[in-house]
Formats: sequence, C-alpha cells, structure tokens
Amino acid sequence: MGREWPAAAVGILPVGALGAAFFFHLTGGLRASDGRVCFLERSGSPSAAMLREGGTLLIADGETPRALAAADICRPDLLWCGKANALPEVLLVCTQPDQLLPIISDYVALLEQLHAAHGLETALSRLPLLVLCSNGIYHERVRRFLVELLEEAMLYGRLPELWSEPMGRIVGKVLRGVTIQTGHRAGSGANAVFHPGPRGRTTLAGGDPAHRQFCAELLSCLGGWFETAETAPVRVEFDKALINLWGNLLGQVKAIDESGAFRLLKVHDILPNAECPELREMARHVFAVGRAVRAYRGDEDFEQVYRIAFTIAAGPREHVPSSLKWIEAQLCAGTLHPRKTGCSSRLPVTRSPPALTTLPSTSPRSASA
Repeated sequence: MGREWPAAAVGILPVGALGAAFFFHLTGGLRASDGRVCFLERSGSPSAAMLREGGTLLIADGETPRALAAADICRPDLLWCGKANALPEVLLVCTQPDQLLPIISDYVALLEQLHAAHGLETALSRLPLLVLCSNGIYHERVRRFLVELLEEAMLYGRLPELWSEPMGRIVGKVLRGVTIQTGHRAGSGANAVFHPGPRGRTTLAGGDPAHRQFCAELLSCLGGWFETAETAPVRVEFDKALINLWGNLLGQVKAIDESGAFRLLKVHDILPNAECPELREMARHVFAVGRAVRAYRGDEDFEQVYRIAFTIAAGPREHVPSSLKWIEAQLCAGTLHPRKTGCSSRLPVTRSPPALTTLPSTSPRSASA
C-alpha cells in the first residue's frame, strides 16, 4: 500500500473550515502535529487527492498562516485506510449535511471489507467510532439509513447475521457531535487559508454511553472541548438549530439594509441582549416544533431553554456567522448582487424587501455558526 502511516487516534473528514479548526485545537495550536490527529479524504473528492499528493495546507495561527505538508497530515479515504491498516480510533465527520449518507455508505463498505479480510469480530473492533459533526437535525435519519444498509449487506451475503449483539455494537459506534466550534476559510483552492476560531464546545450524544465517554476523554486530552449529554441527539440538535437560526437567519436580515447594502456583523451585533423580541419570537417557534416532535418535553420550561441557548449563542461575541462570510465572499467574487426580489431592470418593484440574489456558484465551507 506504499508508505506506512503512524497509528492515528483521531481522523477528521474532510479538510474544511470546521475540520481545520478541530485539527488546530486537537494538535495544541499545531504544536503537536505528530500524526495522532490526521485528515481523511472524502471518497471521490479530486481536490482532496490533489492536496494530499503534492499540496500545502495553510492554517492560520492567529493572523499568520502556517504551511503544513498535506502529504504528512492528509490520508486517503476511509476504505483505503482500512486496507492499509491506517484507521483512526475516532473519526470526526465534518462534511456538508448532504454528504453524510455517502459517508455512511463508505462506513458499511468498510465493515464489509474488514469482515472479508479478518472476520466479523476483528472487523467490529477495528471499525472507528463515527462522530457526526455537521450542522442539522438528521441523526435519527442517518441511523435508520445505517441499519437499512446493514440489512441489505446481510441479505446479499456481504455480512453475516448481525441482529442482536453485533447490530447494537455497530449502531453504538455512531455518535452525534453537536458543535459550536467556529472557523472560516479565506480564498479557495491551493491558496485557501483556514482560520480556526477560539476553542468551542462540542456535545456528544447518541451511540453507546461508554463510547461517548471514551470520545470525550480522548478528544479532551488532545486539547478539544468535548462533553457528553444523556439527552437524545434530536434534543441537542434542536438546541443548536435555534442558535444557528439566530446567527445566520437574523444575521442576514440585520446585515442587509433597506437599499440592499451589506455589511459584516459579529455575534454581539446580532444578539445584543436576551430581551430582543425577534429572538424570543423565533425561539418560541422552534420550541413549538421541538415539542411537536417530542424533542422537548411537554412540561419543559421555555424560559429555561431560551436562556441557556442565548448564553451559548452569545458566547463567541467576535465571531462572524458562516452565512455572512459566504455572502461577503460571493459579493467579492461578483457572483452575488443586491437587487429587489422579483424586479426587472425595466419595471422596478417597490413592494418587495431588498434581497441579495446569487448566481450559480459553490459555497465555501464554513464552520458552525
């Protein structure tokens, strides 16, 4: 398989704004980049392969970019690492949410590969703990998809009977990591510079309790801020969704004035205090939906949920939400223009509020809001 890789405790998939922020803090601000923490490619990503083979990864330490040899810290994809005996113990998945199901497909394919080579017991022991850190409310759907793929693999003989104890061991390895870790990417391609934000908390939910505790202890020992939660993942996801909506939705509303002019806002500009009526109104709607799907208990106190969420949301006061950074980047690139919704150059429409209209482009990945 070519070069031999040192044993890695933590893998981060893929290189991106959130992944780079995790890497920065889990390596002691890049001071302990000794192979215990590494990046994994997303399967089929040509940019990741090019970066690993000959590129340089730029991660800012403060305002100064540091050049890291990508070949030393970036490994090929999950299936390649399985064949090369180079799997990490814990894999932090930081993809876009719409890329999660392909990652789960690779995870099951890895189990099949390990089973064919070493037998089921060894395959189960080598299968990494998977921590899903992408934004969104998706944990239950991803877990159902995982079980569906495992059932299909059993049906077609790629895996033996898993029901009962083996199935529980596999599903117990998939955790939800709800994070407020911040960071952003400036530029694109080989010249992109990743700017980690201050160390932020990641809450681990779901999966097996022993695996949650192991992940929290390992990642905390490496310098991260990881805590465990006993509540269901969907509850933690709803809490984070509220924070994201405040920062990104209200952030955009406040960042675009009546003429369509845009200015960057920081968290303290968007969330000045807990008594803002628009914050409470949005929180009540999210809380009502959460109650309807039983993420929140019927007897749960809204005020307590609201106050805790606001305290967490207002913590990174100097952070600029990812959606605002994306708008700024698109305006600079000329792919986003201020204009009124539904207007044409010949017939101005004054009834609609100003909006920013985007041309087709690819959004740069940003870390959590």
